[in-house]
Amino acid sequence: MADILYDHIVVRYGELSTKGKNKKDFTKALTHNIKIRLKHYEKLEYKTLHDGLFIKLNGEDFNLIKEDLKQVFGYAYFSGALIVEKDLEVVKEEALKLALKNDYKTFKINTRRTDKTYPLRSDDINRQIAGHILRNSELKVDVHKPDLMIYVVVEKDDIILMDEKVKGPGGYPVGINGRAMVMMSGGIDSPVAAYLTMKRGLRIECIHFASQPYTSKQALDKVLNLAKMLSVYQENILVHVIPFTDLQLAIYKNCKESHAITIMRRMMYRIADRLCQKRKIGLITNGESVGQVASQTPESIAVIGKVSDTLIMRPLCMMDKIENIEMAKKIGTYETSILPFEDCCTIFEPKNPVTKPKEKDCLYFESLFDYESLIEECLNNDEIIKVSYQDKNDDGIF
Repeated sequence: MADILYDHIVVRYGELSTKGKNKKDFTKALTHNIKIRLKHYEKLEYKTLHDGLFIKLNGEDFNLIKEDLKQVFGYAYFSGALIVEKDLEVVKEEALKLALKNDYKTFKINTRRTDKTYPLRSDDINRQIAGHILRNSELKVDVHKPDLMIYVVVEKDDIILMDEKVKGPGGYPVGINGRAMVMMSGGIDSPVAAYLTMKRGLRIECIHFASQPYTSKQALDKVLNLAKMLSVYQENILVHVIPFTDLQLAIYKNCKESHAITIMRRMMYRIADRLCQKRKIGLITNGESVGQVASQTPESIAVIGKVSDTLIMRPLCMMDKIENIEMAKKIGTYETSILPFEDCCTIFEPKNPVTKPKEKDCLYFESLFDYESLIEECLNNDEIIKVSYQDKNDDGIF
């Protein structure tokens, strides 16, 4: 039998259901984000429910929409659905079609009545539908681990039939919790941090420090392609490309080699902080993980972070490298992240970096050169590039 052509999608909120008085704002943001992600499906109609969202398909392809909907943060799950009249004979026939659409061996019916005035109890409905399927197919009932679960929801005006529950990415709708500036290096960790930042409801911009000619155009292309991959969760991403070469050379000319990475990171945070103030962004995030490298020991993180007035959050701070790699593979950024194009931190990495820097030592080295003017030069030459998953390029390179 041909696949069922669903007429609706039912989206269930999950974590948003706990938001109390703020729930209306969260559900409004989720609906807006879903409409943006599905905007190229012109026939869709939307209806907000107490605990979810109805999307009327009007003939649009459920299987295509299904893949796009998976990339919207803020809901628990969705299902393809059939909405039928409150006639049990019609419900039984449609349930049979669902049961026969794939090579299932076992099934179970799960009925819930929101309309308590409906004359049949949930168990009675389960038995009648199951009996009809048993009489007209070779399927068997399995109440513990069925191949197919058919959900029946008795509403006030109609009955909803659903089978597959597609798990959503969870989290909160992007943008509901403000904006964040992600320090994007191009390695494995920062794209994962960007993903987790968006998952908690923050719309992101990215800042990347380029040290050309010491870093290549391919290194920048890699960062832009990573941002493009991540843009599926918020339509587009602004990438701030900061020319960092002059400031970085000044650091290595005036500072002790062991402290160069620490001073460099402090300069990066100063630039990110000022860019956040300019862009009215309230949060900086990055892929730092405690103890992973010399600049990420607790002592280093403390000394480096002191230069920023903007709140800094590190989504990966307590995750190990294997966990980060697994997450990168899950979200599809891993293969791009491991391309062999080095960033500015790798190019100028010292042999014996200090792991327990003192703030007074950092302040002394910073006093030896005019870093303020170099920071202003970096910010004045900020190149802003907008990337989007919708951009089409023949060679895949920006």
